[in-house]
Amino acid sequence: MMELIYHGHSCVQIVTEDKSIVIDPFLRGNPIAVTKPEDIQAQYILLTHAHMDHILDAPTIAKANDAQIVAVVELADFFSGKGLKTIGMNLGGTIDLGFAKAKMVQALHSSGITLEDGTVLYGGVPAGFIIQTEGLTILHSGDTALFSDMKLIGDRHQIDIAFLPIGDHYTMGPDDAIQAAGWYGAKLVIPVHYNSFPVIEQDAHSFVLQLESRGQRGKVLAPGDKLKISKGDL
Repeated sequence: MMELIYHGHSCVQIVTEDKSIVIDPFLRGNPIAVTKPEDIQAQYILLTHAHMDHILDAPTIAKANDAQIVAVVELADFFSGKGLKTIGMNLGGTIDLGFAKAKMVQALHSSGITLEDGTVLYGGVPAGFIIQTEGLTILHSGDTALFSDMKLIGDRHQIDIAFLPIGDHYTMGPDDAIQAAGWYGAKLVIPVHYNSFPVIEQDAHSFVLQLESRGQRGKVLAPGDKLKISKGDL
C-alpha cells in the first residue's frame, strides 16, 4: 500500500514499501509546514519548475540522502553545476526510476531561478509529472493556469489521484481548478498551493464540496497529513 504525505504548499511525498519520491520541497520558507528538510528521506526529488517556493530545500534533501534531482534540463544543469546528482529531462519524456515511472507533462506558468543578488536565471519550461507506481497513476500538475490540453492529458492517462493548485493569483483559482479536475478525470483530487501566504488563501473544504457536487471525489490534507491508499480504494 502506498502512502502519500502532504508537506504543505506544493510539496508531496510518495512513499512505497522501501522507496520514496518528494516533489517540490519547500519547507523552511513555508510558515505552515510542520516538517523539516532534515526529516525527509527520499531517493528522488522531482521539481516541476524553478521558483524558490518549489526548489528551496532540494539541495539539502539531495545531499542528506544522496538523492537524484529530476527536473527539466536547464534546472537540472543548474543543480548539477552545484555538485548535485541530477537527471535532466523534458516535456513528453518518461523516466524509469525502478520502483516508479515519471512522465513530464505540460504546465502553463513561468519559471526562473532568483539568485541572492536578485538576478533571475532562465529555469527551463514549467511542467507537471504523471507518476506510475504501486498500480496507481498520480498527477502532480505543478503550478499552472487552466489550459485545454488538460483534457488531452486526461483522455490519454487514467489518472487515479491529482494534486492541483487552487491558490489563485500565481496559479489557477478554485473555479479553474474545478474545470481542470473535470478535464483530467481524476478519481481523487487533492488541492495544493494555497494558504502558505495571504495572497493565496483559499477554502479547500469549499473546493472539495464543489468537486463532489459535480460527481468527483476530493480530499483536503493539512501539512503533515498522511494518506494510505491502494488501487482498490478508488
